[in-house]
Amino acid sequence: MTELNKKIVLKSRPATRPDDSNFEYREEQTAELTDGMLLIKVDLLGIDAFIRTTLNEGSFHRGAEIGGVIPALGVGVVLESKADSFAAGDHVFGPLCSQTHAVMPAFTMKKIDTSVAPASAYLGALGLTTGLTAYFGIVDVGQVKPGDTVVVSGAAGAVGSVAGQIARLSGASKVIGIAGGAHKSKFLVDELKFDAAIDYKNENVAARLDELAPDGINVFFDNVGGDILDDVLMRIVEGSRIVICGGISQYENMDDVRGPKNYLKLAERRARMEGFAVFHFAEHYARAEKSLADWLRSGELVVREQIEQGVENFPAVMNLLMTGGHYGKLLLKV
Repeated sequence: MTELNKKIVLKSRPATRPDDSNFEYREEQTAELTDGMLLIKVDLLGIDAFIRTTLNEGSFHRGAEIGGVIPALGVGVVLESKADSFAAGDHVFGPLCSQTHAVMPAFTMKKIDTSVAPASAYLGALGLTTGLTAYFGIVDVGQVKPGDTVVVSGAAGAVGSVAGQIARLSGASKVIGIAGGAHKSKFLVDELKFDAAIDYKNENVAARLDELAPDGINVFFDNVGGDILDDVLMRIVEGSRIVICGGISQYENMDDVRGPKNYLKLAERRARMEGFAVFHFAEHYARAEKSLADWLRSGELVVREQIEQGVENFPAVMNLLMTGGHYGKLLLKV
């Protein structure tokens, strides 16, 4: 069996923010299957910040090749299998990339149970780059405990929106989200039950942190870096934990990343700053998945999905992510 595959490939490496000139739309027939391979109809792709870093040569995450599809995690349905562990009709999750049909080695795919949660949840609430990342950052790295004041940057995005809710579920006394725009602040407080929100586009972040966290900050879950990280470092307390999940403010200039100028506050306050990636906790995935699934079923965890349409719009949806023009988990239905 072969299928017409519609895909986006990398035409050139962007120097700053990617634009249409860096990508190319192509159509071609999929290859015939060999032993151990699957033909998968891609349904949804997760549009995650790590994808931007793959466009750079020598990136930490597996990089995109010139003329190759763009790395992205996705969910889909097996159309044909030449692997004993999968059958046609199985729902799967894995690195399906920026295309409508994928021929993949079976060992790279995970079978998912859509009776537990809809397939999209395996990219969001139960997804490696969203729910599991937020869980390990808050529970294992940040070690949020009752009484903590927690601040989350990029709080209206996929990881940040889940991280703030997990902090609340872990007993934090106050959860403050930082996001861009009054509409996002309203989303955080009204829909996700954050205690407060700061609109960095229209408010003075430092002044609002002083107002909302007069006794200081115990845990900071950082997705942004830059000036916001420096503002928080000036307000940490004894034993604070700074969790470095990402730094989207720096991704468009990876050759000249700016580090925090206020890092000496870590020594003054006997605080720590720790970075992580979700695969560092691979042996604990089952624990995280159980907690996340329980919270999702009970309604204690809310994950808003924003679904855009069409693989040909992959570059535009990436731009939407980089400019903050979305809420919650950004998905592309190819």
